[in-house]
Amino acid sequence: MSSEPAAAGPQRVAMVTVHTSPLAQPGSGDAGGMNVYVLEVARQLAGRGVAVDLFTRTTSASQPAVVEVEPGVVVRHVPAGPYEGLSKEDLPGQLCAFAAGMMRVAAHAPPGFYDLVHSHYWLSGQVGWLASDRWGVPLVHTMHTMARVKNLHLADGDLPEPVGREIGEAQVVEAADRLVANTEREASELVELYGADPARVAVAEPGVDLTTFRPGSRVEARAVLGLPPDAAVLLFVGRIQPLKGPDVVVRAAAEIVRRRPELRDRLVVGILGGASGTGVRNPMGLEELAERLGIRDLVRIVPPVDRPTLAQWYRAADVLAVPSHSESFGLVAVEAQACGTPVVAANVGGLPTAVGSAGILVDGHDTADWATALGGVLLDPERRAGLSRASAEHASGFGWSRTADRLAEVYADAMARPREASIHDAETLTGIPTAVIP
Repeated sequence: MSSEPAAAGPQRVAMVTVHTSPLAQPGSGDAGGMNVYVLEVARQLAGRGVAVDLFTRTTSASQPAVVEVEPGVVVRHVPAGPYEGLSKEDLPGQLCAFAAGMMRVAAHAPPGFYDLVHSHYWLSGQVGWLASDRWGVPLVHTMHTMARVKNLHLADGDLPEPVGREIGEAQVVEAADRLVANTEREASELVELYGADPARVAVAEPGVDLTTFRPGSRVEARAVLGLPPDAAVLLFVGRIQPLKGPDVVVRAAAEIVRRRPELRDRLVVGILGGASGTGVRNPMGLEELAERLGIRDLVRIVPPVDRPTLAQWYRAADVLAVPSHSESFGLVAVEAQACGTPVVAANVGGLPTAVGSAGILVDGHDTADWATALGGVLLDPERRAGLSRASAEHASGFGWSRTADRLAEVYADAMARPREASIHDAETLTGIPTAVIP
């Protein structure tokens, strides 16, 4: 056993999430699993004595400049461009304004106020890079999603991520002192697709709120939600965009009914979420699709709901479908499993880690394959019960406390052994030959 003392971690972290507020409702717009991740780990870190300032863009004139979520967790709204009407794709032009806002906050604080910067998503990484350089502190970065991964697994009708994003991501990978991946698979993608130094990549799997998401009475949950007690409930939770594949669920449901007509009287297809990304610019038309397939009366499209209500939907469901074309982790899968709900998920990205052996993985997005997998759970009570037990057990190992423990280790390591920028780094990051750098 080493006799060296444990590395000291930060006392205050500047956490950057430019494009989406940790206070936003997950499931619509650009709000999703990352919002949940950022707020939950901030709370956990605060409980360990690490104060966290969360910097995000102001999107409404009614938002106060500072919101104290709880002791040790503060959200700082930074004006950067028009409050409303800007999409995520418009935000690169506002990064200088956002960075200036962060610098103003630090300028009014004592020297050395922030010990470390942790940025989330590439836009935040660009700002975090500047802040860490200006303050002389380490930069830790979590991608959450990566353009080169998404472009390898595009859904039909989806648009590829622009080259500018790929370049921006590569710059952040090079600049960060430590990179945090959600899974071992994502860690490998950082190395293979972005040339990340393996020594600077750490894995910290996301967690789940095991207090909110826990097994409960299916009968009671259905009564609360107004669902028939004898229904066969197929559920999708996520943003309505091609990437998430909600159309796969609708097509599979229609095929299940075609194969088993007697199920029509009991099947309920719940689609929880709001339009996002390309789904805003080009609506997916799920209602029209269901109408064409003859199951419009079976589909319930529900706007995003709060966390306790979401837990009720999970408990009410017989099976959750997660047919994403690309997924860094797949938080909804673990949330559902924590409620004892079986999960059928696409065999992509972090979903194999999220669902483990307790779930069912489907290769590809063929309608027949998904109908077989989902129908096999809906129509087999014994199998469903076994998956339910295994799911709850699997999810119990994913508490946010474990995630925060791992992040604390990464922070301490970054502070103990910060990467020294070399002349080569300077040329790589700026694109300016070192001979002309003073």
